[in-house]
Amino acid sequence: MTRPLTRTAHAGLSANLATVTSPRPSDRPTPLTVRPITSAEHRDFIAARPSASFLQTPAWARVKPEWRAESLGWLRDGELVGVALVLYRQLPKVKRFLAYLPEGPVIDWSDEDLAGWLEPLSRHVKQQGAFGIRIGPPVITRRWTAAQVKEGIADEGVRRLGDVAPSERSRVGASVVAQLEELGWRPQSVEGGFAAGQPQFNFVIPLVTEDGAARTEDDVLKGMNQQWRRNIKKAAKAGVVVEQGTREDLKAFHDLYVHTAGRDGFTPRGIGYFETMYDALSAEAPERISLWLARHEDDLVASTISIRVGTHAWYSYGASSTEKRDVRGSNAVQWEMIRHALASGASVYDLRGITDTLDSDDSHVGLIQFKVGTGGEAVEHVGEWDLPLNKALYAAFDLYMSRRK
Repeated sequence: MTRPLTRTAHAGLSANLATVTSPRPSDRPTPLTVRPITSAEHRDFIAARPSASFLQTPAWARVKPEWRAESLGWLRDGELVGVALVLYRQLPKVKRFLAYLPEGPVIDWSDEDLAGWLEPLSRHVKQQGAFGIRIGPPVITRRWTAAQVKEGIADEGVRRLGDVAPSERSRVGASVVAQLEELGWRPQSVEGGFAAGQPQFNFVIPLVTEDGAARTEDDVLKGMNQQWRRNIKKAAKAGVVVEQGTREDLKAFHDLYVHTAGRDGFTPRGIGYFETMYDALSAEAPERISLWLARHEDDLVASTISIRVGTHAWYSYGASSTEKRDVRGSNAVQWEMIRHALASGASVYDLRGITDTLDSDDSHVGLIQFKVGTGGEAVEHVGEWDLPLNKALYAAFDLYMSRRK
């Protein structure tokens, strides 16, 4: 069943109707301007918002030293109304750059005049030597309940999440897509590509009800499937202890992470990356990043990293031991992070990316099933979009990236 329009959707509908009659010149808002801002201005703007992606915090620039970083602000009548972390990546052998705004910029995406925001951005980064821009609007287009995803996996006729009718469609998301297309932006594939891109499909657990009331631990537990509840109880009965770690525990996390990478067949990041991330994010805000460790009889059986900005909490990295999997350390550490997010006043617990495949024979389905068991929902974002500023250089870049895939 499709949900009724949310307050946000009604606002978007009203905005559409309001554009039928053009405002008088005196009613039009002052045009936006873009200029560099300080890290402190950037940080304070983010801190005053309910949430924003951690990839758009000024601290993230320190985590990506191979990129040249710049904090930008949108101003209207002297007031800061939007910000962005722009990462400039140089094209090989040419002093020209791709301007990348991961999961950003942090602007009013419900505005029916996105050109007023994006055109001054384009002018600025072009002056900085950018041949193209890549943005990732943090805007949801569709949602699916856990039950719908589970039914889709069981249905042999369903191969992709898009084959299942969503529980909700976002008018704001549809408006953003339509405006980007009209403005000449190009949607990008999330598979491979530049910096592998950010996930377009995520799995999240809402921690508040539709009317904004905070959910309780019991509410969240009841939403989980029987296997998840059983595994949480099994871990507790087995004596698994979960605690927050410190920077000194990063070595233990990383050893287990490398073990996990070998087992699951992915290339692990070096410990220096996690040390830099921990130092940068914790320096910006003490509660920004947390390390979690699940132990059984002094053996580390699972370890994770969580990040929080405002009311949005993310599960960022995880590792688990091959031995003692029967004590369910992974379920125990996830449940403790969810409990901490609830206690911290978070409105959403984000389990990050999933693929859109629901094919039961696909190797990625196991991860989706693990996340679906939490009883949350799958969400599709607008995805990443490119705007070529120098068509010849962008074409060369596009060819270069296609050969790397």
